[in-house]
Amino acid sequence: MKLIKNPFRAESRDFPLPDGIPYPQDDPGPVLALLRRCPVAQITPLTTLPDLARDSHIAALWVKDERTRMGLGSFKALGAAHVIAHAAAALSPEDPVGALGGHTFVTASAGNHGLSVAAGAAVFGARAVVYLSDTVPDSFALRLRAKGAEVVRSGRNYEDSMQAAAEAADAKGWTLLSDSSWEGYTEIPQRLMQGYLALMAEVGEQLHPAPTHVFVQAGVGGLAAAVAAATRRLWGEAPRVIVVEPDAAPCVAQSLDNERFTPVRGPVSDMGRLDCKEASMIALRGLARDADAVVTLSDAEVNAVLPRLAELGLATTASGGASVAAVLSSRAHRTALALEESSRVLAFVTEEP
Repeated sequence: MKLIKNPFRAESRDFPLPDGIPYPQDDPGPVLALLRRCPVAQITPLTTLPDLARDSHIAALWVKDERTRMGLGSFKALGAAHVIAHAAAALSPEDPVGALGGHTFVTASAGNHGLSVAAGAAVFGARAVVYLSDTVPDSFALRLRAKGAEVVRSGRNYEDSMQAAAEAADAKGWTLLSDSSWEGYTEIPQRLMQGYLALMAEVGEQLHPAPTHVFVQAGVGGLAAAVAAATRRLWGEAPRVIVVEPDAAPCVAQSLDNERFTPVRGPVSDMGRLDCKEASMIALRGLARDADAVVTLSDAEVNAVLPRLAELGLATTASGGASVAAVLSSRAHRTALALEESSRVLAFVTEEP
């Protein structure tokens, strides 16, 4: 485990990015209004883990369990589906179901984002096309097709499949629905990240007293930035926000440490949904403002925790358990992270196994 402190938060500086890159949203109101109209939307549980808290020498460890979110198996259900629902409601406020007939959304996915695109498109009458790299298992392609998506194989890794999806969008007039952001592409990913605020609105109702620390995993950084922004809105500046990344893909850590946008290279990580070599620019802007530090973990450190989580009824993947693993692996950095016997920590299990 390695620790990178965020110099931008300590010095209240803006992260250097191209003009026009916005901050993440922090208001969950529009998302909750749409969710109230969704028949499969339900609050996910917040679970307390006293044994793991004891092992970590802290007062409390809470886990927001996103494995049952809207029947799709992960927090990602709140993202792309929110973008599609917003587009449908804008066209037909009174009856958005089926409002997007003839419209095509295209994306690349290394996991659950594609399911959210497929499910949202199916509800609102749109077509979903999902590009997968060669590293994505065939079982996931079958799940996407079962949700009504068309699957296209392209590229050796996520970045290659994302490029192919973007090229298809340009060539065919489709709407690119990425969970990342870059210069000139910000409106859709900002709205997608806003969808994740719903889970933190639930945490705000479920969790008392406030946490002293929030550990949250990052791929391109969308969930982490939304959680960090919501943390500041809910509880102010006091909680420490710790971003968790694979050591094979430390795109947020290296960007903050280098003080510039930094794509990274590295081997394939077992944390497949977090194995992203370029951060979302919107996420970086938000995390530079709101996060206190980034920690990177090896596959071995995360995999060692998964059997324990399964025993506690929280079976998940390496990606899903990364933030809990970071809490349990943080003993060497307790002083830097201000972790004490009285600390109260919030973490996330983000997906089903």
